[in-house]
Amino acid sequence: MRRLLRTGTPIVQCAVAAGLAWALAKNVIGHPQPFFAPIAAVISLGVSLGQRMRRALELVVGVSIGIGVGDILISVIGTGWWQIALVVALAMSTAVLLDSGGVIVLQAASSSVLVATLLPPASAGGLTRMIDAAVGGLVGFVVAALLPANPLTVAHRNGRVVLGALADALRGVAGAVARLDTAMASNVLAAARKSQRSVEEFRSALEAGREIARFAPIRWRRRGDLERYETAATPIDRALRNTRVLARRALAALQDGEPVPRPLPGLLEELAGAVVLLRDELASGVEPLQARETARAVARKSTVELLGEGDFSMQVVVLQVRSIAVDLLQATGLSRTEAISALPPLHPREEQRED
Repeated sequence: MRRLLRTGTPIVQCAVAAGLAWALAKNVIGHPQPFFAPIAAVISLGVSLGQRMRRALELVVGVSIGIGVGDILISVIGTGWWQIALVVALAMSTAVLLDSGGVIVLQAASSSVLVATLLPPASAGGLTRMIDAAVGGLVGFVVAALLPANPLTVAHRNGRVVLGALADALRGVAGAVARLDTAMASNVLAAARKSQRSVEEFRSALEAGREIARFAPIRWRRRGDLERYETAATPIDRALRNTRVLARRALAALQDGEPVPRPLPGLLEELAGAVVLLRDELASGVEPLQARETARAVARKSTVELLGEGDFSMQVVVLQVRSIAVDLLQATGLSRTEAISALPPLHPREEQRED
């Protein structure tokens, strides 16, 4: 039921587009059996949230090319094994000449096979079915603009996954260094290494949301909320990468028996708390001010004295805490210069220059 509710909007879009495409092709254009109009409408929309406009356009173009080439050739040369092979080759070649996208080429091939095998030569309709496919694709785009999905739905869902993975990794490292548990640190590192895919899905969701917000008038008001996610996306990616480095060096430090700076577990827990606040504030559509202040507080505590309490690997861990704090500050909307200014200097010379 949850899956059904998440995909409710695209199901409605496909149903409405299919009916409208058939009605338009049959009653307005006058085609008695506009079979490909509703098919192209459904293909142009897809049955999943996050379908990007370019991919949908490639699908429609590929279907139209395959149908057009198949119609023209089958009406002339008939149907059979070698005719099917020729139609597929020519349809795919035409698609390649127009665009290098794999989606166009594959759709052209499958559509040409459909025409060559299901429709006998005597019933071939010239370019009629190609026109039906173009009409269906156009209807699909119009329906997507007038009945769009919420561009924030997938952004919220994928954002929660990414930020949840980041918070879990930071908490896990905090627990490992507090307990001096190498097995726990190893498990945290293994889990953190699997998080990159969720980042890529998050970026894809933002791309799809950006296109919806650009083309659908009723979703224009969502642009501000979406921009906050877009601002946060790259810094969050960097924070996850830095957290993997942090987890790796923490594991090395524990294996080597290096002393753990006493404030370190608490700082990592505070960073995890900042991530949770960032997640909740982004989902609420408000500027992440609480997350910013929490990350700034961690940055201020990562001092040169903290570095002096550990050996090499633990010093790297502390430096990564500083880097992650900067990443989170940028994710809340600060510039890199503003974020770095929250860090205490590591060298006395820096303090003198500031004075």
